[in-house]
Amino acid sequence: MTTTDTSCQLDSAAPVQEDEAKPFWQRFDRWWLLFAAVVIMTAWLILARPDPYRRAFVFLQDGIRVTVSITMVSFLFILVAGLIGGLGRISKNPLINGISSIYVEVVRGIPLLVQLLFIYYASPIVLRGLGRRLLDIWPGFATRLIEIKLNPFAAAVLGLTVCYGAYMSEIFRAGIESIAKGQMEAARSLGMSYFQAMRHVILPQAVRVVLPPVGNEFIALLKDSSLVSVVAVADMTRRGREFMASTFLALETWLLVALLYLIMTLFFARVVAYLERETTFVH
Repeated sequence: MTTTDTSCQLDSAAPVQEDEAKPFWQRFDRWWLLFAAVVIMTAWLILARPDPYRRAFVFLQDGIRVTVSITMVSFLFILVAGLIGGLGRISKNPLINGISSIYVEVVRGIPLLVQLLFIYYASPIVLRGLGRRLLDIWPGFATRLIEIKLNPFAAAVLGLTVCYGAYMSEIFRAGIESIAKGQMEAARSLGMSYFQAMRHVILPQAVRVVLPPVGNEFIALLKDSSLVSVVAVADMTRRGREFMASTFLALETWLLVALLYLIMTLFFARVVAYLERETTFVH
């Protein structure tokens, strides 16, 4: 090993050693204190004033599960759609690049709420019309299209995936393009195919670059998941509306809903910040 290689390894290890040498109170993420304060405030409201806060919390519990589930499921599909879209955006094939670019530009120009409403209410009309036209050509498939009924959960996941997949495509595109071109050239010179080089060399480095914006998109997705209540998904926002409609307690209902959303976003924001620090140290 040369002197230069040794010094580079020492330099890269220095931030990790320096951080580990700090006392715990200096390494502690103080934003956890805000998270704890919000949790304590929410718990105090629920325990000190069981009517209406405990009653509202019990009513909202299934909505909390739906909110978390729809966020997690959508995010997995968004990562896949974003990766495919990002690779399409950097493709040298004009057709693939054109389709990916049109998808990104069109979807980013339409509000998420409009996309959700279109997918749930308008797309079945389009599919039924298509089915009637195909009835003589492909009867079995056409009948399924005519009788189609969208599940609210599936429609919400599709809408969130389509919308956020476009933004995630740009994040992956920027992350991949930030890696030096010499990395790809070196991998190809070692006999790797384009896909092998992308999988084993480029993408692992790009993940470290895109992790912060991807984390931010997850937090934004969690908050924007409240919009799925307009397509009959019984998430926390919809359950909050139902509780308010039955009790006429607008202030108490939406205060609790806001605190519950804040708890979730603060928690996941701290997890994302921790992953960013760990990835930086590994890098």
